[in-house]
Amino acid sequence: MVMTLNGELPVAIVGAGPVGLAAAAHLVSRGLTPIVFERGERIGSTLLEWGHVRVFSPWRYNIDAAARLLLEQSGWRAPDDAALATGSEIVRDYLAPLATLPQIAPHLKLGATVTAITRRGHDKVSDEGRQESPFVVRYRDADGERRILARAVIDASGTWSRPNPIGIDGLPVPGEREAGGRIAYGIPDVIGSRRSDYAGKRVLVIGGGHSAINVALALMELQGEAPGTEIFWALRRNSVAKLLGGGLNDQLPERGALGLAAKRAIENGSMNMLAPFSVERIDTTGDDLTIEATLAGKPFSLSVDRIVVATGFRPDLSFLSEIRIALDPAVEAPPALAPLIDPNLHSCGTVPPHGIDELAHPEPAFTIVGSKSYGRAPTFLMATGYEQVRSVVAEIAGDHRAAREVRLVLPETGVCSATPASSAGCCGGPAPKQVDACCVADADARAEGRAGCGCGDRSAAIKANALDKSMEPAE
Repeated sequence: MVMTLNGELPVAIVGAGPVGLAAAAHLVSRGLTPIVFERGERIGSTLLEWGHVRVFSPWRYNIDAAARLLLEQSGWRAPDDAALATGSEIVRDYLAPLATLPQIAPHLKLGATVTAITRRGHDKVSDEGRQESPFVVRYRDADGERRILARAVIDASGTWSRPNPIGIDGLPVPGEREAGGRIAYGIPDVIGSRRSDYAGKRVLVIGGGHSAINVALALMELQGEAPGTEIFWALRRNSVAKLLGGGLNDQLPERGALGLAAKRAIENGSMNMLAPFSVERIDTTGDDLTIEATLAGKPFSLSVDRIVVATGFRPDLSFLSEIRIALDPAVEAPPALAPLIDPNLHSCGTVPPHGIDELAHPEPAFTIVGSKSYGRAPTFLMATGYEQVRSVVAEIAGDHRAAREVRLVLPETGVCSATPASSAGCCGGPAPKQVDACCVADADARAEGRAGCGCGDRSAAIKANALDKSMEPAE
């Protein structure tokens, strides 16, 4: 059976995480009806999977403006803006109260997995009347297969359910699936609920981002309590400088502190750094995992008890096979967004705030937002998703001018990277803290009277175009 809500077609939202619920808040604030599908049995089920991790951004960066207004009207008291929350605290103190509001709660469907989205009466090829035809969202819940019509669809389902495998070629390595019981993906709770799996064990952490840093530092804490714990940290590429981040130049001190703590751990020998490291196969022998790899281009063998894979995630596009979407062939993000986030291209500071123009697909009224909009690119920021849904909802509501405004200023990371052959190469490491530049090359260019090396110009343009600096910035 195909259902509608009270004769009025809702806007379907896939995912009830921070970005999905922010989209719902913006919709109800504009008098539109959302319907939110969450495959988990609880709000924020994905955040709860890394609920033990403390984020590096204070609360003021992690609460959507429209959601805050709805909550405050209900008498909710916001957490301390300067405090740092764990994933579980974000759910408990923000998402759960938001989900119980009378404007939001009736429109939630928990334990509902979206299995397909299409246009009523149209497959992917059909043109005639397509744009006027409503969406059909097919989902599965405890009562079986169901469908509902929608006027628009916002896919905020994230990427957490599809972690990248170990292989540097994007594929699982031989033996990876067979060793699955002793391989964790993401950020396992190594000093809490999963302590017994890691205490006193030889552990290999693979990955070069903040998730890997979190795991490695947690293992160091465990090492202090269980001295037999041995840590090997492998980077698939020789990118230690990029991994360590902007340090004291980072405008979010806790984010910079992650890199500085990792740097100290490497220097004092608390962990063994392996880079560049590429796993070729994994053999399971009794209680041991024997890893055959290459290290700095030479054969290397390592025996460990556990592996943690923190190599990022990729989007699940399986339920969008009948929707016309356009994706960059490398990053799997919308083509207009991809150049801003592609790690292969020159990148400096933060990703510019963006909205409907960068997120649009050939399928009218369909958008992908949140971490899934970044495809395979790393370092998605929560408040970037809030700006995305503000713009997308404004467009759905017909407020095209508001949809194209920039209402977000992002703090700089203090880290810069570029492809070696880039003519606009931004390099030399982060600029001195007191200099208004994104890196050494940018600072030198400005000192010589030039506008900068390129990335600084873009950063300045973002700040100049910001229309409302009171909006929540990103982490």
